[in-house]
Amino acid sequence: MKFLATLAAVVLLTVSAFAQSSSYQLGDKIADFTLKGVGNTEVSLSNFAKSKTVVLVFTNNTCPYAKLYENRLVTLSSTYASKGVQFIFVNPGVGMGEGSETLEDMAAKNYRFPYLADEGQKVSSRFGATKTPEVFVLHNTGDSFILKYKGAIDDNPQVDSGVKNQYLKNVIDEVLASRAVTVADKRATGCLIRKY
Repeated sequence: MKFLATLAAVVLLTVSAFAQSSSYQLGDKIADFTLKGVGNTEVSLSNFAKSKTVVLVFTNNTCPYAKLYENRLVTLSSTYASKGVQFIFVNPGVGMGEGSETLEDMAAKNYRFPYLADEGQKVSSRFGATKTPEVFVLHNTGDSFILKYKGAIDDNPQVDSGVKNQYLKNVIDEVLASRAVTVADKRATGCLIRKY
């Protein structure tokens, strides 16, 4: 019995490592993808080929952490829109079980940027997103998007005024200025994305 438990643990760790390695790594070129938005519109990453930077935010409206970060993300989106930065919210759990959102719930938010459904979780899995909210900064090099940052928005999900390190804002500034990203991966704090 002890052997079977050890074997099961080894198999789980191997599968987990394989899943992680198949997701995008920092510096990787991002393949185009298409997701469904409100009103059954389809939105692709390639639609934003004129944007300098795209910030993908895996989020939803049911996670308490996502609710705490919503206003900060909307403010960042407004602040950087005129500088060529496009925010895209992606919901990895639309219609995936109890408490999940529907496209109609998403439409009610009325954001000024796309809020897309990752039905089947293909995009969130490809990026290796594990929590909501979790951000991925993609730099447009002219012919492709390159992953420059993944992880946390800042260091204080609970109290906006208590933030000491604004990871996402700093990365956006560095990418726009064509500087090296000083912190490229910071573990996100949030709700675990349930895999379906």
